[in-house]
This record gives sequence, structure tokens and C-alpha cells, in this order.
Amino acid sequence: MTPGGALAFRDVTCVRGRRTVFSDLSFAVERGGAALVRGPNGAGKSSLIRIAAGLLEPFEGTVAYTPPRALITEDSALDSELPVARALGFWASLDDSDRDRHRAVADALAAFGLSDLAHVPVRLLSTGQRRRACLARVVAADAPTWLLDEPANGLDSASLATLETLIARHRKAGGAVVIATHLPLDLPRAQQIALGEG
Repeated sequence: MTPGGALAFRDVTCVRGRRTVFSDLSFAVERGGAALVRGPNGAGKSSLIRIAAGLLEPFEGTVAYTPPRALITEDSALDSELPVARALGFWASLDDSDRDRHRAVADALAAFGLSDLAHVPVRLLSTGQRRRACLARVVAADAPTWLLDEPANGLDSASLATLETLIARHRKAGGAVVIATHLPLDLPRAQQIALGEG
């Protein structure tokens, strides 16, 4: 990885089944930067995010990154039986920084209006609440790179504004964000990665 870089794709080809989803894709996201991945359904937006997260191997090409990375997909990745705060705390405890993890979780819950639900089991959350808890998990993590797959799904306008504010704060602090979405998001100076356009 080059100094100051967060994530780089070099000539990456993605094959799912026997179909080439995208090929020879190259881009780099610097610290403080953002990439917005767009394209029709089936163009490979989610596959790109999974390759960036290391969950899917590229068919060809290389991916370089600065660890750790925080990922959100349609799967909440939260233990449904745990109270929300403990479920987030599990993920926050995986980093080896010396920050106050309890404070990080509390701040993330407050940011998404979930403080009153901290002791409620994840399985009892509504779809929108669960989505906000997922985003709070990413915010509570001490990860310089956020990989967000359709993060705006299920969010009301207030939660969407909160997400945009937290992304801007993360970037200002030197974090990087890669977002795959079909919904509008305010991402100033984000590079555009268009998939499925021939």
C-alpha cells in the first residue's frame, strides 16, 4: 500500500459462477477519501465490497488495504440473542487499541438514537432499528476503512442525515469509506465507480 492509502484495487476481475461480473477494475482510496460504487442490480456492487473486505477472492488482480476494515452488509452480523450494547461491544473489543470501548459503543448508540434500546435483545429490534444498530457497530469499531453495502436501506431521513454526518466526521479524521448504493448519499468529493456500463 502506498503511504496515505487505505484501499487499492489493481486490475481486479470478479467472476461469480461462470459469469464475469466486472473485469480489470483499478482504483485507490486515500485516507480521508471516499468511493461511491453505483450500477444496476447484478453489476457487482456487493461483490466489490466483499472483495474489499477479504470475504471474496478476486478471480484476477490484487487488493491492498490498510487494516483493520469495518464492514456492513445486509446481514447485521450481530448476535440476535445479546442485548444491543453487548452485541456491539463484542465487535468493539476485537481491536487492540487502548480507547474506551464502552464509551465508543455508548456514543455510537446515541448517534443513531438507540441508547434506550441498549439492553434490548437484537432479535426484538425492528428492521430499521436493526439497520441503525449495524451502522452503530461500524461507527464503534476502531477501523480506518469503512466498507458499506447499501447502508441507507431502511433508514428514515433523520438516520440518513446522521449517517452522512458520521461519514464526514470519519473522513475528516483520516478515515476512508467505500459505499455501494443505489440511493442518493451526500458524499462530497467522492470518486465514482460505475459498474455494469459495458
